[in-house]
Amino acid sequence: MASVRQVQVTFDCAEPQRVARFWCEVLGYVQQHDEDASWSAASDPTGTGPRLFFQRVPEGKVGKNRVHLDVRVGTGLVGDERLAVLASECARLVALGAVRGTLLLADEENESCQVMQDVEGNEFCLD
Repeated sequence: MASVRQVQVTFDCAEPQRVARFWCEVLGYVQQHDEDASWSAASDPTGTGPRLFFQRVPEGKVGKNRVHLDVRVGTGLVGDERLAVLASECARLVALGAVRGTLLLADEENESCQVMQDVEGNEFCLD
């Protein structure tokens, strides 16, 4: 059996420190960065969650993310209670610079979730 390995999620971006600061606020993580601001990271202070690494690249974002983060704010909630939690967290993140996307309402297979974009347009979901 293979051993469990740690995972780091890496984002290409124009402003690593700005994007890392946003995600630290979203997740309650702490920020690290280098002297010349070519990279920054957001790390879980408990060591439980994955490290998010942000590296400066010259090109801009051109398409939809193939991978995205789900920020689990409504776990175990359904109906109006879940929608209220999603709306509240959406408002908090918009104040930090996020952009609200489509609200996907519950169906026979999935609970409601709120599509969002971070400060550089990377898609994520409030789930």
